[in-house]
Amino acid sequence: MDFMSDSSRNQRRFRTFNVIDDFNREALGIDIAVSLPAGRITRYLDKLAEYHGYPLKIRVDNKPGFTGKTFIDWAKSHGITIDYIQPGSPYQNGYIERFNRTYRTEVLDLYLFNNLEQARKVTEEWLTIDNTERLHEALNNMTLIEYKTLKQAVLFSTGILY
Repeated sequence: MDFMSDSSRNQRRFRTFNVIDDFNREALGIDIAVSLPAGRITRYLDKLAEYHGYPLKIRVDNKPGFTGKTFIDWAKSHGITIDYIQPGSPYQNGYIERFNRTYRTEVLDLYLFNNLEQARKVTEEWLTIDNTERLHEALNNMTLIEYKTLKQAVLFSTGILY
């Protein structure tokens, strides 16, 4: 998980909260708002968990949204371990950093958004394509969904996932 920021055509700043699954690199979602306080973050994660389930561990940096009482208490209440990367070491969270770079170049830098709704719509369309259609060289030219299905099948066949 990580935050990014950008601005709309009228120079109004907004932030994005990007969530990916390190298991299969699938983008689970991106929340976009002018402000992303911890309460909003935890509600968004609860919404994602309705579909994907709660993770056992979350890897994040030491930004205030991830170090405050609200976030820490939320994680504890769901049995989630918080794995903080070392300050100044973004390579320790490489999958999200790579994802952020791609999202920046293919969405945020490519469009001049008129409003947040437009940014959300373009982002959702891009996420669908990224997860289901884009071939990823690092995944032997599979889509993220194909890779997820393959990994789950392997784990299931070994009895790890049941």
